[in-house]
Amino acid sequence: MQVVFQSAALLVLSNVFMTFAWYGHLRHLQGKPWYVAAVISWGIALFEYLIQVPANRIGFGVMTLPRLKILQEVITLSVFVPFAVLYMGQPVKLDYLWAVLCLLGAVYFVFRS
Repeated sequence: MQVVFQSAALLVLSNVFMTFAWYGHLRHLQGKPWYVAAVISWGIALFEYLIQVPANRIGFGVMTLPRLKILQEVITLSVFVPFAVLYMGQPVKLDYLWAVLCLLGAVYFVFRS
C-alpha cells in the first residue's frame, strides 16, 4: 500500500505543475502572444512529466492500468477544483459535486474486487 501512496503523492505534485502549465497562463500571460504562453507552459510541463512518468511507473507495478488512470483522474479533479476556485476566482458550482460523485463511482467500480 505504501507504493500506492508514493505514486499518488507524486501524481498530486505532477498535477499541480500540469494545472499551472495548462491554465496558469490565462491569469498571468493574457497580454502576451500565445506562443510565449506555449513556451512557458512547455517549460512548466517538463517538470510535470519528470514527476508524472516515475509516478506512473511506480504505480503500474502494483495497480492495473485502469486503476492507475482512475486514480489520476480523481487527483486531477482534486487539484483542479481548488485551483479554479481559489487561484483563478471561478465560482463554485453544484456541478462540481456531481462530477466528484461520478468519479467516486468510477473509483468504486475500478477498485472493487
